[in-house]
Amino acid sequence: MKSTPLFRPLVLILVLLSSVVGAEAPTGAEAVLGQYWSPKKDAKIEIYQQGDRYFGKFIWTQTEGKKDDKNPDPALRSRLIKGSVFLRDFRHENGKYVGGSIYDPKSGKTYQSSMWLEGPNLKVRGFVGISALGRTELFERL
Repeated sequence: MKSTPLFRPLVLILVLLSSVVGAEAPTGAEAVLGQYWSPKKDAKIEIYQQGDRYFGKFIWTQTEGKKDDKNPDPALRSRLIKGSVFLRDFRHENGKYVGGSIYDPKSGKTYQSSMWLEGPNLKVRGFVGISALGRTELFERL
């Protein structure tokens, strides 16, 4: 059987498309891993995993060189905000990341927190006591 002139390019296109379709985004607990803009776009954060827990740290801040001067621990007030971990100890349960905390370097306060993915973006809810008494912020995926 003789192939038509379009046969080879068509096969090549199909092979390339199948490799792109096969390269899906991570699913399950690992789907949260990656980099995001802060809600005000004044910082970039990275969500990473250690063991079975998830954490977030500042990888870029608009105010480079700013110290964590509001930290309640005097020993940490001289550290840079860039590079500091502000999302801690989240575990993945039923599609959400729960049991963690979020630290706000602008106020020096730490809140209980939960997070979940909404499309490619991350929603983080900080609260005191019960989740209903909190606030949710959107972190856009880079």
